[in-house]
Amino acid sequence: MTATSKFSRRGMLKSVAAGGVAASLPLWARYTDAQTSEPIKVGFQVHRTGIGAAYGRWYDRTTTAAAALINENGGINGRSVEIVAEDDGTDPKRGAEVVEKFANQHGCDIAFGTLFSHVVIGSAPRAGELKIPYFVVSEGHHVASGMLNRYTLQPGITDVKSQVQAMAPYVHSTLGKKVTMIYPDFAFGHDHRDYFSAAMEAQGGEILEKIAIPPTETSFTKYFPKIPRDTDVLYHVMVGPAVLTFVKELGEFFGPSAPAIFGFIDSLEAVDVTSPGLEFLDGTYFWEGNPRYAQADQSDADKFYRERVGVDANGASVSDPADVSTYAHMFGCWETLHVVKAGMEAAGYAGPGDRGKLIEAVEAMTDMAEGIEHPQGAKVFNGKTHQVFGHQYISQVQGGKLVRVHTTSIEDTFYPDEVDYTAQAL
Repeated sequence: MTATSKFSRRGMLKSVAAGGVAASLPLWARYTDAQTSEPIKVGFQVHRTGIGAAYGRWYDRTTTAAAALINENGGINGRSVEIVAEDDGTDPKRGAEVVEKFANQHGCDIAFGTLFSHVVIGSAPRAGELKIPYFVVSEGHHVASGMLNRYTLQPGITDVKSQVQAMAPYVHSTLGKKVTMIYPDFAFGHDHRDYFSAAMEAQGGEILEKIAIPPTETSFTKYFPKIPRDTDVLYHVMVGPAVLTFVKELGEFFGPSAPAIFGFIDSLEAVDVTSPGLEFLDGTYFWEGNPRYAQADQSDADKFYRERVGVDANGASVSDPADVSTYAHMFGCWETLHVVKAGMEAAGYAGPGDRGKLIEAVEAMTDMAEGIEHPQGAKVFNGKTHQVFGHQYISQVQGGKLVRVHTTSIEDTFYPDEVDYTAQAL
């Protein structure tokens, strides 16, 4: 089909040129003879400011590194990739405005990169209206839940529902059955609240208390007295610039009498595990989307990826060991850009007129093998729900490092489909 399509376009070009109306060619045809000069523009919606700034900085580095690698290897369909970045301030209103700028001002082929779930939810409707593919790197369940649209996809990072479903059996069997949860009071935190509660109860566990904290909070001690005394496991996930304060105050509050603690690494992203005041974390557990510290069985793909994004074996910048990465999340940018490349090549993408073909090509994907394009691990993409599924990792703090102690199967993360986006019109 690809060969026939190219032949047909070539023939049409000759016919139209002979008639002297080349200027009226559709967009895909104008690109045909300019594939090495017209870049593919990726609109990068980045949290440069606001509560997502630490993630945005590393999402930026990872995206830049992935684009450079793709360009070194010939680009996409013979065309270079150009990253067009816009700061959304980690704000949903600005997020929608940024998406509109990508489509109408910058002439981008796709929008890409958004992390914080409230920004995704605020931006996705505009992407659907503008019919610009919106590839998010967010983890929220909002994509697979069906609340968004066919133009929004999450093919490079797993979602909270799949993560907590895979974690709950380990927490229940290893750490305890009575759980208190602390989470940020917005969509991402609500996903943890709802889906971890359900997953623990399915294991026979009990959620004693659910403590929601505003994501812009700067001090947390006043919330800790709400933790019931008979708590077996304290489950925490926190985000934003005050995460170091959160974990320090948690340790100060409990002292040596803390319950078992299981956290999502979001509470420690961009924070050095050996920071003063975090000694109490030794022996506690964390979910990691991608292990920050290079493990004893480190893969060649992880070695390559670390080198390209400039991260050392401890998960910090090679140029500044105090600059700790958001390693558990930023791989999603790398992997998503490689999915975009594969989708565009499968679709024979030539320009915005082929956006629908790109979406259909990605929807047709299933197995993704571990390797340079997917250094976090193998994955399975569900084209109906626009959500990818993959391995999850549990690490324990041991001697100031995060050591992986459990890896789930991909099947552990599956749940029944809640939407079929392929039934929606493009």
